[in-house]
Amino acid sequence: MNLLDSLSGAPSPDQGAPVCSRKACRNDARWQLLWNNPRIHTPERRKTWLSCEDHRGWLEDYLRTRGLWKETLPLGPDAGSGAAGTDEGGQE
Repeated sequence: MNLLDSLSGAPSPDQGAPVCSRKACRNDARWQLLWNNPRIHTPERRKTWLSCEDHRGWLEDYLRTRGLWKETLPLGPDAGSGAAGTDEGGQE
């Protein structure tokens, strides 16, 4: 299974706090990892994965190794409303 075609990390409004995008992790997200795939996205487009403290390094490394990572930002307090703009989720 391709990592980029997997789960959505975006919470629906009734799910509460956003969770980490790492496969099988249900920890609260603390970081947003912004990325794009230059082969299919315009340069200004940013997709977002969410990360807990434990998986931030793993997810960043995965994206960096593939040349997709752009930046990592703290997850804002309004993220529970879906404002983080999460498009895709991560997995192994």
